Amino acid sequence: MTVIYMNNAATAWPKAPGTAEAVAEKIDVVSVHPGRGGFEAEDPESDCRQLLANLMAVNDPARIILTSNATDALNIALQGFRFNPEDLVLTTVAEHNSVLRPLHYMKKLKNIKVAYVEVDRSGRVKPDKWAKALKRYKPQLAVFTHASNVTGSVNPVEEMAGLAKEVGAAVLLDASQTLGLIEVLPRKWSVDMVAFTGHKYLLGPPGTGGLYIGPEVDLEPVLVGGTGILSELEEMPPALPFRYEAGTPNTPSFAGLAHALSWQRENPAPIKEILDRAGRLASGLSALRAQVTSWNGQHTPVVSFTLPGWPTEDIGEMLQMSFNVVCRTGLHCAPLVHKYLSDEAGGTIRFSLSRFNTDTEVDYVISSIGRIIG
Repeated sequence: MTVIYMNNAATAWPKAPGTAEAVAEKIDVVSVHPGRGGFEAEDPESDCRQLLANLMAVNDPARIILTSNATDALNIALQGFRFNPEDLVLTTVAEHNSVLRPLHYMKKLKNIKVAYVEVDRSGRVKPDKWAKALKRYKPQLAVFTHASNVTGSVNPVEEMAGLAKEVGAAVLLDASQTLGLIEVLPRKWSVDMVAFTGHKYLLGPPGTGGLYIGPEVDLEPVLVGGTGILSELEEMPPALPFRYEAGTPNTPSFAGLAHALSWQRENPAPIKEILDRAGRLASGLSALRAQVTSWNGQHTPVVSFTLPGWPTEDIGEMLQMSFNVVCRTGLHCAPLVHKYLSDEAGGTIRFSLSRFNTDTEVDYVISSIGRIIG
């Protein structure tokens, strides 16, 4: 039976056509890296930077720091930020553990403070609550997700960033769930840093990600070591991107990401079609009396729900074992938001679609749930 894959909020599958071949081709050639071996060579990292800069309307590709994933990027941003003791970070309860855990760690390591803004029942931050918290706490840094990985609800980034700027806060955006799917425009939105991953809606390989660092922010390097240039320096080179890229890069995977970015540029995602299918899925589940989390505004193609009387993990296991449907169940690495969704005990069942899902697959998934619950 063909796999019905609906776990794209975790990692996209399938990837952009030709991505695996691009990775394999780079593995199979002589390992020469520009600037490190003294030879001319292709430079997938530079290609990635330029393609990503174009995608985010960023003028200087050197400000795109390439990382192994979004978690790596978020740690560079959070741990490299120049905090003083008792400085405060304002964030939200919708955040992924890739934000929550570094902040918890830094409360102990750097003696900073952290405050959390609540969300509505769709997992979205209300601007009035955000504004009130900003005025109360006057944070040095504001960090929030572009879209909830649990519910798909998209936050009003431009408004939230503008409000943060009014109190003098720097802004860090987690775009792991959105880059490649909907617009991410840091310069237009007054966002100082954007963390992202390559293996979700960019349709690239795992082991890729990045961090955009705007000109108003100067981070301390978190990882230090070899860069292939200015080896006589005791500290990391001051120029970007080298200041934040220590060690041998994952060139084959970035060759794959460069290919995926080029493919996406030539084949833009049919956003309306994808969201229509997500709506079709949500409606079908609601007809089966599933408790589907409302989007209540702009959203990604994530459908999160519970079935009264059924443990979420049991539904996920039956879908995969009996119907060959791949989804995700539980807290989705975002533990705080579930209190506001009324599913705190067991989390949710989450379907997350991509451009490659079809109406036939959506109907099959709905019928599979119907068969499970009888």
